[in-house]
Amino acid sequence: MSVSSEHAATVRRATLIGLVAVLCWSSTVGLMRSIAEGLGALGGAAVLYTVSAALVLLVQGLPSKAQLRAASRIYLIVGGLLFAFYEICLSVAIGLADGRTQSMELGTINYLWPCLTMVRAVCLCQQQARWWLWPGVALCLWGLVRVVGADTGSQLPWWQSLVRNMAANPLAYGLAFGAAVMWPTYSLLARRFGGGLNGVGLFLLLTAGLLWLQWCSVETVPMQWSWGMAAQVLAVGALTALGYSCWEHGIQRGNLAVMAAGSYFTPVLSALWASVWLAVQPGLPFWQGVILVTLGSLVCWAATRSR
Repeated sequence: MSVSSEHAATVRRATLIGLVAVLCWSSTVGLMRSIAEGLGALGGAAVLYTVSAALVLLVQGLPSKAQLRAASRIYLIVGGLLFAFYEICLSVAIGLADGRTQSMELGTINYLWPCLTMVRAVCLCQQQARWWLWPGVALCLWGLVRVVGADTGSQLPWWQSLVRNMAANPLAYGLAFGAAVMWPTYSLLARRFGGGLNGVGLFLLLTAGLLWLQWCSVETVPMQWSWGMAAQVLAVGALTALGYSCWEHGIQRGNLAVMAAGSYFTPVLSALWASVWLAVQPGLPFWQGVILVTLGSLVCWAATRSR
């Protein structure tokens, strides 16, 4: 086998491994919400990422001193903080949702990141794009409006429903939007400065530590443990650990365009799984919005493909 064939095979394997992350992430929003209902927004997130960090470090171990010395400080420090803040924003936003339906809305907001990844890459001159990138972005934003303004029981115009829903829980929506912005920044930074080092274990450990500090510093609700809750924590911890380990491997060694295309189906898969797990049936406007976000992201991806 030639060197070029070996390289192509390595890229294909890394890409397939990276796509496993899409399936893992699609099943976590519903589980995160049910864990938060039993353990609290901060407590549930802290336990979740503690388990995730332990599983990743158990399998991968800690990076060696030589690896850490050779690694980019930008990746370790800036990348680590971006990763941790993203996780905290996402998990706490879902935990702070006023109800299960709103937690699905917040999850959809988070999954604007595939579209935002492409936009940021184009704006930073790291990616060329055709003119229809911007109609794709508009589709995503209109889908977001349909999701957040989806209130089938209200006679208000869509824009008033949108403002009312966001004003009722501004912290949760603000955290979800923050997460959607931070993950594209982290992905592009890891791609450029990662240098082959998979720092997910360390970053998850940092995330857990920051969440426990928050949990200890504020008044929180008591944790309500059960065997079912423990099983959910282990399941979502394993899925989170597997998903981020696979994604980190894929973005550094695989075909980023193919992985991005696969990630665009995450909003639909996540909403479907969450609606089943949480026994929630959102109205038609919500599903219209989810489909628009997915279609808009696919248009953005097509606009950035090489000619």
